[in-house]
Amino acid sequence: MNNLQPYYRSLGDTGLRLSPLGLGTVKIGRNQGVKYPSGFELPDDAAVLNLLAQARDLGINLLDTAPAYGTSEERLGPLLKGQRDNWVICSKVGEEFENGESRFDFSARHTRQSVERSLRRLDTDRLELVLVHSDGNDLEVLEQDVYPTLDQLKREGLILAYGFSGKTVEGGLRALQQGDCAMVTYNLREQSERAVLDFALQHNKGILIKKALASGHLCLDGEDPVRKSLELVLGHPGVTSAIIGTITPKHLAQNVSAALSVLSSME
Repeated sequence: MNNLQPYYRSLGDTGLRLSPLGLGTVKIGRNQGVKYPSGFELPDDAAVLNLLAQARDLGINLLDTAPAYGTSEERLGPLLKGQRDNWVICSKVGEEFENGESRFDFSARHTRQSVERSLRRLDTDRLELVLVHSDGNDLEVLEQDVYPTLDQLKREGLILAYGFSGKTVEGGLRALQQGDCAMVTYNLREQSERAVLDFALQHNKGILIKKALASGHLCLDGEDPVRKSLELVLGHPGVTSAIIGTITPKHLAQNVSAALSVLSSME
């Protein structure tokens, strides 16, 4: 078997079921100011279409994008034509990337405008999941209007669930008390936010993992770093899905193969 579908996991109590690996799409829209160990060219449309088809064949149903990922949303919209219902799309609000720099806006007005723009770019009538792209001042961000606005957009049916991509334990815990999901850094190097995963498990909230492979920086002597990473990440019962940001078909296949090996060994 070479498909993740039997291992889909519930995103807390949202009713959404996600593949345990999601495809991150920053590399199809932005190659400036990114923290990868080596540079890369943006793939052309044909390459992205092939990558999406490969991901679907491997059982991946989660696509992670954001306004801060350059042209990612704008490119995905046309490329997903005719297959939108096969995907759970996660986008973000709060961070804009312009002229090589990020800026942040967590106001009610910007939050609504950002979601409506994402809907247009992605040529869709709903976003399954929208996360707040925190600037690192998590508790201050959550004091602003962004969460109440996302809650209103959820009631209007434009988004199905919302949550927070933060950088602190305190922010993650507060975000989960009020929202559906948190995106957390968790890998072999960095496990300081584990308390957020534990809280999510106890309270039936969703967890997405970012930097599961330490953005490609991981190296373990004599061991398979991808497998060891996924053993840690997918082995925590609070984790719904780990986002893997690759544009290389070989790497995508290897990551899914490693995940399947880990998941089958947990049965």
